[in-house]
Amino acid sequence: MRWAGQGIAVDDGALPGLQRVGLVRSVRTPQFDGITFHEVLCKTALNKIPVASMLPFRFTVNGYRGCSHACRYCFARPTHEYLEFDSGRDFDTQVVVKTNVAEVLRRELRRPSWARETVALGTNTDPYQRAEGRYALMPGIIGALTDFGTPFSILTKGTLLRRDLPQLRDAARRVDVSVAVSLAVGDPTLHSRVEPGTPTPEARLQLISAIREAGLRCHVMVAPVLPGLTDSADHLDDLLGRIAAAGATSATVFGLHLRGSTRGWFMDWLARTYPDLVGEYRRLYRRGAYLPAEYRAELARTAAPLMAKHGLVGAPRMGTPALDAVPAAVEPLQPTLF
Repeated sequence: MRWAGQGIAVDDGALPGLQRVGLVRSVRTPQFDGITFHEVLCKTALNKIPVASMLPFRFTVNGYRGCSHACRYCFARPTHEYLEFDSGRDFDTQVVVKTNVAEVLRRELRRPSWARETVALGTNTDPYQRAEGRYALMPGIIGALTDFGTPFSILTKGTLLRRDLPQLRDAARRVDVSVAVSLAVGDPTLHSRVEPGTPTPEARLQLISAIREAGLRCHVMVAPVLPGLTDSADHLDDLLGRIAAAGATSATVFGLHLRGSTRGWFMDWLARTYPDLVGEYRRLYRRGAYLPAEYRAELARTAAPLMAKHGLVGAPRMGTPALDAVPAAVEPLQPTLF
């Protein structure tokens, strides 16, 4: 592998924000059976997103590369290939940990040129995957962003976020904080097949309730919707109803994207698990990574009345407070991601 060329002084031309990394050690422990943690020292923490991406944020921070959630459809799988890991099982079991990410982030936020733009957490791999229980990177990241007046958003499937709810509530009094939970599979059997390393749907519903009990608003990403598996009106009706009952304040529904090597990994899994759907997926994705416009329109027509039925709105407008009630002494919050 290329680890030998990743000393701290080496500019290795990696992905944005990861141009210089240094391997400290590789660790395996009984508590994380089958997973190897590669501890590295990063030189940069903030990743700048290309303008062409058309995303509602320009900066991200990712404390990890690789993810033990092992979601069959994860779009971030190809990012593991640079390190000469494969995008399949290696992505699930070879987790890179930027142990000094909070320290480096503070140094970057301290620069006079930093304009305090929104930073997104959880856009590549989940910041609350199992590794976070060992390394606890997020409290330092949250603290750095808060101390330097930087608004931020979190998207996760990880129930470990509960640990940081007091800190997040305090942060939301000082900067704009947006919290979102990803939950797209309501059936426990299907969940165990397609997202084998993630907390159960019920556990994530309880997480939504805990976020709300902490006084924070909670957006839910009902994504990705899987054609032929989770796109029926019955499945969406049941799931959206449970999400609303848990207290979610808003939700977004959209379909599966299959980019790069993720496509092959997912299709191999589909052929083993639901072989009768392979032909339909080949038809739907024959022109690229995205579902056809007609499918997306039909999904929207299915989801819209169900969202209304359960009292769920779409993504809130920019500037929606993260807290249900913002104390009068708190200055106005900055725009939100969701």
